[in-house]
Amino acid sequence: MFSGSLVAIVTPMTPDGAVDFGAFERLIDFHAASGTDGLVVAGTTGESATLVKSEHVAVIEAAVKFAAGRMPVIAGTGSNSTGQTVDLSREVNRLPVDGFLIVTPYYNKPTPEGLIAHYEAIADAVDKPIMLYNVPGRTAVDMLPQTVARLASHANIFGIKEATGDVSRVASLRELCGDQFALYSGDDATSREFMLAGGQGVVSVTSNVAPQAMADMCRAALAGEAERAAGLDAPLEALHRDLFVEANPTPVKWALQRMGLIDGGIRLPLLPLSVAQQPVVESALRQAGVIE
Repeated sequence: MFSGSLVAIVTPMTPDGAVDFGAFERLIDFHAASGTDGLVVAGTTGESATLVKSEHVAVIEAAVKFAAGRMPVIAGTGSNSTGQTVDLSREVNRLPVDGFLIVTPYYNKPTPEGLIAHYEAIADAVDKPIMLYNVPGRTAVDMLPQTVARLASHANIFGIKEATGDVSRVASLRELCGDQFALYSGDDATSREFMLAGGQGVVSVTSNVAPQAMADMCRAALAGEAERAAGLDAPLEALHRDLFVEANPTPVKWALQRMGLIDGGIRLPLLPLSVAQQPVVESALRQAGVIE
């Protein structure tokens, strides 16, 4: 359904924390011109946890408008409340989005049966396809392949963003879920190996600042060109690592500000990138050829 480099796009903000829709439009134009294969909007990197419902809907609506059919738009609407997720997803479902990204409930630590009930309730409530999102490093719950396999049979669930960094899960998920179920890496550092092992793409933080390079690397990996993909990925390795020296999206927002693409706004409880880490991220940008 979707493939390649899907950017987990930031939500630009002014210094006072207001959503900067002008900068958002410029970012989306930047991605369209750079070959990004799709936009994942209002996910973790988009600071979804700090957006109130009206802002959340407005950001997704703006993304659809600004993309103007040039790229698919996947809307992040997940939360740790099933009822809240259903409510927001139904509101967004009226927009011409191409799908939903739904994270596993965080903090609650549901059982596998609870995860299944959660996702089935959401999938039954909307008519746009759903991408599951497993990121145990943030949510404290790991959705194991056996659980994913049960959800894969739902007609409205098409794939998963697997952010464990465990490439061996590609084989497990493919065996249990079948060839039609789409697999996306949620870990830039291992995304090349993930795609070479049979994944369909990556939901990428690195793509925010190096969209053309990520898109080129993904195309090579998806074509099975392992040596070429490795060569394209090598300059990005520092970005894959150092865009996480502080909590995402703190470093990537600073990087985009350093590139002159957005202002420096970020919402509490996150703060702007510390002075001590700024040279680290700047060095990664230089290694990737993003800045001189």
